[in-house]
Amino acid sequence: MAEDDKPPARQIITDYAQEHFLYFRTADGTVYAQKKGRPIARPIRSQGTAGSHRQELMVGLLRGGYGAFGGTPLKEALDMIEALAMDGDAERVHLRVAPGADNATWLDLGRNDGQSVRIHPGGWEVAVPDPQEVRWRRTQLTGELPLPLTGTQGKGLDQLLGLCNFANAATESLVIAWLVGCLGPSSPVPAPFLTGPQGAGKSTAGRMLTRIVEGMSGDLRRAPKDEENLIAAVSAGWITALDNLSYLTPDMSDAMCCIVTGAETVKRALYTDGDVSIARYRRPLLMTGIDVGVIRPDLAERLLPLRLERPKVRRTEAELWAEYEAILPAVLGSLLDLTVKVRATEAETPTDLRMADFAHLCAQLDGAAGLGSLAAYRASLDDLTDDVIEGDLLAQTVLQHAGRMEPGQPERMTSSEWLHCLTHAYTGEDGRPLPKGWPTTGKVLSDRLKRLQPTLAARGVLVEWGRTKTARYIEVIHTRPAEEPTRTPLF
Repeated sequence: MAEDDKPPARQIITDYAQEHFLYFRTADGTVYAQKKGRPIARPIRSQGTAGSHRQELMVGLLRGGYGAFGGTPLKEALDMIEALAMDGDAERVHLRVAPGADNATWLDLGRNDGQSVRIHPGGWEVAVPDPQEVRWRRTQLTGELPLPLTGTQGKGLDQLLGLCNFANAATESLVIAWLVGCLGPSSPVPAPFLTGPQGAGKSTAGRMLTRIVEGMSGDLRRAPKDEENLIAAVSAGWITALDNLSYLTPDMSDAMCCIVTGAETVKRALYTDGDVSIARYRRPLLMTGIDVGVIRPDLAERLLPLRLERPKVRRTEAELWAEYEAILPAVLGSLLDLTVKVRATEAETPTDLRMADFAHLCAQLDGAAGLGSLAAYRASLDDLTDDVIEGDLLAQTVLQHAGRMEPGQPERMTSSEWLHCLTHAYTGEDGRPLPKGWPTTGKVLSDRLKRLQPTLAARGVLVEWGRTKTARYIEVIHTRPAEEPTRTPLF
């Protein structure tokens, strides 16, 4: 063929790409490339160090005998491919966990051969998913998991708990419930907060729990300084594990609430004036620390406190992690066996808890394995309610005032009148100074009470808002006698 008769380089690249890859767009407009017959998809504009589609094309063309291509011809070919893909229907890509056909769930093992775990009502098996059913998105945080072992009879989870220092069986039951919940692609799970004295192995236990799903490369990280960096970290992995937290700003607390139950972030796209980029996320979140100070009520309802104790016998890091890596296939296999059993168990959904999906999972786990996780979950929420009250002087003042009320008899006042009443109740006869952050107007008080409403209700004090013909009011009712126990027994 004469030199002039050769097709342009961009045409050679385009023809090769369309022969060997499928191209599609997602709802946010990102175009992905998927090698035919493989479930792994990569954004075509990515320059990722973990392997970009641009690199795939260059290597494939060279090894296929087409020559070495790059620069302008490759850019022009990718521009044309992207334009063609934008005309197609929007498809979904998934990170680590994905819903499948016939009520199944897929777990990405992070392997180059695409092998994944399919969890279905009849069991689980390792297979390469149909590329039309599941499209995996990979990032630098996507570590490789070992092939899980079969027939472990639950021994893997026992071995895992033997390496950690959780305080009691109730805490261990919540750990197992959370791990099962992490394999669900659509149901939110509360964020474990691993706490305990110095030297209790909080960071080590956090890494172990994270690496069951994220692989041995998964690790804890310091909390980002702002919400934008936190969302970037969340979008790149399935489990976000934050280490050694000591303080949470209100903005960071709100961001964590959104991570647990799901939210969407919209910001201006880079190098554009009017376009936007959208990040949707709902991920399992894990935290460690001795104390994070005052916990806001909305975050408390989304937390799962897991207490650890100092071990009596210390082991070297090398010995500990060598044993963990050796048992990881059995741990994963045991977790998958239990997940299948839990999902097949019917249980009623508790309707009084904020995280109803996780409460239902605990009830299923109790029916499948009899671990008492639902009672443990209720007890943990009760402890968190105490933590919120201990850190909020307004909540303490409202409860003290309610303790002097006649049970079942409502008190109704305007927000300004309530502010005067509660301020006088706090300052007392000696007129002690008001603390920093005390409400200064009736509107501020009303907003604070709305945030505290679930916490106060857990202690038998109901706060409601209403309106008469002339004014708005706040009504407080004490629903139980002061001597009635409000604590939830652990078992």
